Amino acid sequence: MRRGRFAPTPSGPMHIGNAFTALLAWLQMRHASGTFVLRIEDIDGPRSRPEYTQLIVEDLTWMGLDWDEGPTNDGLYGPYLQSQRLELYEQAVRRLERSGRLYPCYCSRAELAAIASAPHGLASEGAVYPGLCKALSEEDRARKAQLKPPSLRVAVPERSFSFEDGMAGIQHVLPGALGDFVVKRADGQFSYQLAVVVDDAAMEITDVLRGADLLDSTPRQLVLYELLGMAPPSFCHVPLLCGPEGGRLSKRDRSLSLATLRAAGIPPERLIGHLAYAAGLLDRPEPAKAAELVPLFTLERLSGERIALSRETLGLLTASA
Repeated sequence: MRRGRFAPTPSGPMHIGNAFTALLAWLQMRHASGTFVLRIEDIDGPRSRPEYTQLIVEDLTWMGLDWDEGPTNDGLYGPYLQSQRLELYEQAVRRLERSGRLYPCYCSRAELAAIASAPHGLASEGAVYPGLCKALSEEDRARKAQLKPPSLRVAVPERSFSFEDGMAGIQHVLPGALGDFVVKRADGQFSYQLAVVVDDAAMEITDVLRGADLLDSTPRQLVLYELLGMAPPSFCHVPLLCGPEGGRLSKRDRSLSLATLRAAGIPPERLIGHLAYAAGLLDRPEPAKAAELVPLFTLERLSGERIALSRETLGLLTASA
């Protein structure tokens, strides 16, 4: 059976762009008679807050998007909050260490800032780490360890990578484009890349449908799947919803949050209809329930480009009921 998931970070109220991705991920699984999982990615303690987790549950319920496994109805693959799965990430780190795939990095913030000003590798993943700490002697490592705790980096194989994305097609990554990336920070926090790979593998996720802003994360995740001996899911990165000027929607813009729409009495069918129209599932933005769209689900009408919402559309979405 196919298994998909929606895995938001509770760092602020969900906005209509998050709702767009959630709707498509839900429709994909319901159309395939698969299992839909809600996982809360809350390992970033300073940014993640329990009240936003509760908002996510309320927002998805308001939209009519149910889940088979998640924080409110535990299943065989729980827990479904990343903050409760830290031991699994530590086990993965130890496994990578035993296989000689990790090395400690003692670079200071100033050194990393200088690297960040260099030309980037993959667009959204930042500059390629040049391996400053990779060839340190044991004596150098011991000396640096007395000054600061290290982060742990993956020694990425020096070869090209290719994968097929359900929306973007065949992706090729040249040797050296990924850089050696961090899986555990100096403060003990595990990276998104590691946590998402461990969780998707442990939860036997077969289909990952998420926003196009995460496409550049995929090659590094595929490296971890390979090094950990885990089978990767299929990936599909759908276009992002944007404002009229083409800029990304932000959780800081509370006027487009689902909580604001709910408080204003906006019917969920109005939002669902506009999202389905943006996805090409409806010929016009008429009110619709999520369940009514299941037979209509297809990604063939979506392009790989960002979808800019007009001012008129935003006005219709936020107009009081």
